[in-house]
Amino acid sequence: MKFSWKVTNHDPKTLKKFLNTKGISHRMYKTIKTGGGYFAVGRHKVDGAVNLQDGDQVKVSLPPEASDPNVAVSDGPLNIIYEDDNWLVVNKQAGLTVVPGPANRTDTLVNRVKGRLVQEGAENLVPHIITRLDRFTSGIVLIAKHRLANSLANEMLADKTLHKRYQAVVSGDGLPDHDLIDKPIAKDPDGYGQIISADGKPAQTEYTVMRRLKDRTLVDVILHTGRTHQIRVHFASIGHPLLGDELYHGPMNLGINRQALHASKLDFEDPFSNRGLSFQSQLPQDISAILD
Repeated sequence: MKFSWKVTNHDPKTLKKFLNTKGISHRMYKTIKTGGGYFAVGRHKVDGAVNLQDGDQVKVSLPPEASDPNVAVSDGPLNIIYEDDNWLVVNKQAGLTVVPGPANRTDTLVNRVKGRLVQEGAENLVPHIITRLDRFTSGIVLIAKHRLANSLANEMLADKTLHKRYQAVVSGDGLPDHDLIDKPIAKDPDGYGQIISADGKPAQTEYTVMRRLKDRTLVDVILHTGRTHQIRVHFASIGHPLLGDELYHGPMNLGINRQALHASKLDFEDPFSNRGLSFQSQLPQDISAILD
């Protein structure tokens, strides 16, 4: 796969620093320099030790990402919201595991995406999951289709320019119209889940109440950090666990038997096209039903 950029007067003038601004990480740069692809300026291949001039055309060639034989191919269905040469955006149903693991190695989201890439005859056959969801959380998942897209997406995550929103149905009423839950989260040393702990990592969850019912509340959620189970453990910590969330003691008798959590929106500026991309996913039927 080949990529090309034109040097402007605002860009760094050493090749390594220039490419770093384009998403070529130190590790990727080293891989290319040692034979895993090549650099070129204009029509000439270079070894990396070169200074650039305004107007130079810099090219990078990356070798294909070969199929991992340990990752099975699945022809299971995908609900695709958007696809181009760099990104795949899917609407994941609740119950579908995202990455292969001991309990499921053959029909996860990764296996299904790999199946699609094989079917398309893609040269890169390693799906890179960017916005991972728990098995029983539904909604939008972003997948990078090659290593440069993966690198750029991780930069967006670090810079907080990849914006995600969620909707959740939490138990009870009486929540403020808008608030920020700011409590550190740590792994539970005695169980599978997470706990609030002074020794944990900082975690901030912002929410806005969207709808109030007698014994439940629909909230719109923005994560300012990305801790495991953050939404679930934060709302449980303030006495409003998600409906159907057995792990965090949410009510299991109110019409849903999985955590009522949905990744509803994703926005980012595409670094390849420099245009804004925005995706939305409506609440699935099982969550909508508990709001009637």
